[in-house]
Amino acid sequence: MEQVHFDLLKETLYSETLDNGLQVYILPKQGFNKTYATFTTKYGSIHNHFTPLGADEPIKVPDGIAHFLEHKLFEKEDGDVFQDFSKQGASANAFTSFTRTAYLFSSTSNVEKNLQTLIDFVQEPYFTEETVEKEKGIIEQEIEMYDDNADWRVYFGTIENMFHHHPVKIDIAGTAKSIAKITKDDLYTCYETFYHPSNMLLFIVGNVEPEEIMTFVRENQAQKEFAPPEKIERFFEDEPQEAAKKKSVIKMTVQTPKCMIGFKQANTGRFGDERLKYELGMNLLLDYLFGQSSDNYEELYSEGLIDQSFSFDYTEEDDFGFSLIGGDTSDPDRLTQRIMEMIEAVKSKGIDGATIDRLKKKKIGSFLRSMNSPEYIANQFTRFQFGEMNLFKVGEMYDQISKEDLETILKDHFTEKSSTSCQIRPKSV
Repeated sequence: MEQVHFDLLKETLYSETLDNGLQVYILPKQGFNKTYATFTTKYGSIHNHFTPLGADEPIKVPDGIAHFLEHKLFEKEDGDVFQDFSKQGASANAFTSFTRTAYLFSSTSNVEKNLQTLIDFVQEPYFTEETVEKEKGIIEQEIEMYDDNADWRVYFGTIENMFHHHPVKIDIAGTAKSIAKITKDDLYTCYETFYHPSNMLLFIVGNVEPEEIMTFVRENQAQKEFAPPEKIERFFEDEPQEAAKKKSVIKMTVQTPKCMIGFKQANTGRFGDERLKYELGMNLLLDYLFGQSSDNYEELYSEGLIDQSFSFDYTEEDDFGFSLIGGDTSDPDRLTQRIMEMIEAVKSKGIDGATIDRLKKKKIGSFLRSMNSPEYIANQFTRFQFGEMNLFKVGEMYDQISKEDLETILKDHFTEKSSTSCQIRPKSV
């Protein structure tokens, strides 16, 4: 078992890659009551075109199948796994993102028993035609619920505007039409390809003894048989750098209009420290441009164009990336115009180094506080590892970001051709 100590954080991370390819990471937190464990596969909603394990030809599967699979894994022949966790004093959950599906539990006792339940239920799929058909109705209701959510519609509407072909533009849950096509055999094909241990990562953080936990996991995996690991081939169409659509308007039953401005990342494919530095630099830059302590935020607020719902975010994965800025507004067109003007103004006059130094200290302080939260660590660790980034290097990486780095990001990312906006307007307007 490998050990890496991080002096700044006073943490030691234990890890091992098992014979079947499963990566296991353990972060002991002495004195903490709760233990969190996440079992994650590098398989999300965008992976709908791939070569199945053991096959020669690629296939396309219905949209929403990764999310469907997440739902189905909790159901077993003898009942629902949630009940097992509940009896063992644990709280369990799962989620599907664009690029990964994670299963997790938290508990203050019975850690090994809950860990066994987590690993075993994910590694023992049980699908029948009957239960698959039953699940379609449940997921269709979930899709309808999100269709009525204005915040979700403006978020996904902006992403849809940005991308021409990339499957990130497709709703994670798919559509009623696409999930209607999913079969038991489709689920098993996706499961066997993407839930192979060599495509998965198990992470445990809390008041645990690393050697005991690692021994337990080794013994659990040694009792199971898996096909030899293969590199998974995923396929994506070429994606133009410019946004697919400049603007869209969706009419819904809302009191206040909403507006989201998006910028599509032109250059992706970064991994490791390069991606970590770029991602942190983008978060720093967005805070500089539109954070609550910025002049721009003050101006937009005093002009009555934003309220407390105003926010911004940056997302980058292996082959796509985008930033989003917006919230509720009285005038979506005016907000879009003002944000574009403010970005151009900063491009012209440059970035203030003293403000950046202050924001860096704020970010580092916030990160160090987050590292006292096992829940935060559990939720973030795997995303960083899958991008070959190190969560524990966030603090020191902020120190390496220069004013010139941010000016380069500002110029490259925030361009007219990569921008788009999506508006939600009341039906009566």
